Amino acid sequence: MTPRTEQQPQMSVEEFEQLERHAPETVWLEFINGKVQVKPVPDGDHSEIIAWLQRLCMQQRPELWLHGERGLKTERYRKGRARADGVLVPEGSLKGHGEWSETDQALMVVEVTSHDSDTNQRDRVEKPDGYAAAGIPVYLLIDRDDCTVTVFTHPEDGRYRQQVNAPFGAPVEIPDPVNITLDTDPLKEFAD
Repeated sequence: MTPRTEQQPQMSVEEFEQLERHAPETVWLEFINGKVQVKPVPDGDHSEIIAWLQRLCMQQRPELWLHGERGLKTERYRKGRARADGVLVPEGSLKGHGEWSETDQALMVVEVTSHDSDTNQRDRVEKPDGYAAAGIPVYLLIDRDDCTVTVFTHPEDGRYRQQVNAPFGAPVEIPDPVNITLDTDPLKEFAD
């Protein structure tokens, strides 16, 4: 007799969205790779970094807006739900959208690492794959743990094919379709 293995029932996207709607305001949920995950609420430094990036984007590309904490439909066939720290889209692109937007207008998504045990798997592995599978042209990772900025580009077959990594303080070129340059020197004040 062979042992029977119990399989966990899979949650549907609809079930996740219902769960997320009823979660307390102090809890942010994501649905990545078929698993419900709790996203940490940002600390003050995290919020300051997003505000810094919003200002730079507005200065260099005022027709584009960086929206913070935006829900996106990600992964193959839109089976995932990620709450990006920032989403860069043309002005007005989110009008009429509900809590979870399609990614067709997203030019870039941004994540700033949190100081929690899941940040490696979430921000460095699962989210790049989900964003690439959704066809988002650029993923910008601001990594407070190792004081680097990584630009992922050229999504293909669920993976970004190129990535450029630079330390805090170095200029970072974000290519087409974003076309901005980040002076990352101010990020050095957030290094631990």
